[in-house]
Amino acid sequence: MSNEDRGFPLEIDKIIHEPARLQIMTQLYVVDEADFIYIMRQTGLTWGNLSSHMSKLEEAGYIDVKKEFQEKKPHTILSMTKSGRVAFEKYRKMLDKVFEGLKD
Repeated sequence: MSNEDRGFPLEIDKIIHEPARLQIMTQLYVVDEADFIYIMRQTGLTWGNLSSHMSKLEEAGYIDVKKEFQEKKPHTILSMTKSGRVAFEKYRKMLDKVFEGLKD
């Protein structure tokens, strides 16, 4: 049975669906905020990869990125925006629909 037959089109958020960005969003969903190093360690992404994916999520309005200094060292803090939380919850519900009705 196709998605159209179930009465809904497949509308997966491609910004979130990319595996690295999904990992970032998943981490930020369960905490108020996290610093760059924490997210890098949790996801296993390199500095460059995390920075690139972080920029895409920020451009989409899904995360806020706050840069500050701690003892003269740069410190980057990421947090999920309200619209990012809504988009992530919608993404999760869409995945539930995709897998709904599949036989074990």
